[in-house]
Amino acid sequence: MEVGFLGLGIMGKAMASRLLKHGFRVTVWNRTLSKCEELVEQGASIGETPALVVKKCKYTIAMLSDPAAVLSVVFDKDGVLEQISEGKGYIDMSTVDAETSSKISEAIIKKGGSFLEAPVSGSKKPAEDGQLIILSAGDKALYEVILPVFDVLGKKSFFLGEVGKGARMKLVVNMIMGSMMNALSEGLCLADKSGLSPQTLLDVLDLGACSNPMFKLKGPAMIESKYPPAFPLKHQQKDMRLALCLGDEHAVSMPIAAASNEAFKKARSHGLGDLDFSAVYEIVKGTAPSGNAA
Repeated sequence: MEVGFLGLGIMGKAMASRLLKHGFRVTVWNRTLSKCEELVEQGASIGETPALVVKKCKYTIAMLSDPAAVLSVVFDKDGVLEQISEGKGYIDMSTVDAETSSKISEAIIKKGGSFLEAPVSGSKKPAEDGQLIILSAGDKALYEVILPVFDVLGKKSFFLGEVGKGARMKLVVNMIMGSMMNALSEGLCLADKSGLSPQTLLDVLDLGACSNPMFKLKGPAMIESKYPPAFPLKHQQKDMRLALCLGDEHAVSMPIAAASNEAFKKARSHGLGDLDFSAVYEIVKGTAPSGNAA
């Protein structure tokens, strides 16, 4: 199978690379074309625009940073809509709101194509290892056809129904994740300030009902103030914002998520947006450097 891949950020690069390693023919595009070079060395072809990628490939995947980028790639000049047509499928694996997904779906279908939203739960390492959780919704036939791709990229794929349900599920998951990260940050800070060992706290948590892979993976690096970006903080804050908008839409009170979002926003205002989202710990500790928003 030949697939197109739009967007080679932290996630997209890892996912496209994995497809190449598993025998797929992949044509890649990125707004900064130089980011395609490493994938070309692995056997990928380059499409100079999203439209040219879609023209060449029957199925095209997008993994982009935010709703603005997703809409631009589809609707702008040389975008997806210029070449999508009957028999072609477009799979958007970005994390966006349901309204954005629906807008893209309607435009793709109007041109005769098929659409599937498929945001993922997981960050850089799960993407590299094919351990993502894929949350699909939209065209069921396209889902069935693209399953061999999902089987390489993820450990489990869900089909949730009509377009919008995948986007909403991902926002709920990331809202919980962001709130948990703030709780862990406060716990580590409280342990340290009250004369306890933060590492011992992590050991205790790992043996009890609070045990989870995120604490186990992120905690030790947080103690050392190391935040290599597996999932950039600016993207986590974007997802918190979108989740809070979803809460507003359904009149769901979310004070914990709202407070967590404020912490992530403050971290961005201190220039921590490009670090891993666990860098919110620096805000809780009160040790974040002054800096420009990121």
